Amino acid sequence: QVQLVESGGGLVQPGGSLKLSCAASGTIFSLNAMAWYRQAPGKQRAMVAGISSGGSTNYADSVKGRFTISRDNAKNTVYLQMNSLKSEDTAVYYCASDQRIWKVLGGNPAYWGQGTQVTVSS
Repeated sequence: QVQLVESGGGLVQPGGSLKLSCAASGTIFSLNAMAWYRQAPGKQRAMVAGISSGGSTNYADSVKGRFTISRDNAKNTVYLQMNSLKSEDTAVYYCASDQRIWKVLGGNPAYWGQGTQVTVSS
C-alpha cells in the first residue's frame, strides 16, 4: 500500500521560507514522478511543481523563481523549498505520486498525501 506523508507546513510571515517534505512508502520511489499541489479556500486544487523520475522539473508560473522541488531517492522523499512567501501562497499543500508523469502533472495521480497547511500571514 502506497503512503505519502507530508510535513513541514506551518505559519510564516510574508517574505519568509518553509521547506515541505513528502515521505513515500510502499512503492519503488525512484520510478515515480512526484508533484506538489495546493488548494486554497474556495479554489480548485492546482499544481505547484512537479519532478520526473529522471529529475526534470515543472513549475507553475506563480511560483517560478521562488519555489524549488527536489527529490532524494535514497530517502524516498520529495521536497518543496518555498522562499519569498506571499499571502497568496496560503493553502493546503498536497504531495502526489504516480509512475505515469502525465497523470501527476495532469492532476490525476494514483496517490495523494493527506496535506499540510501553509499559512503566510503577519
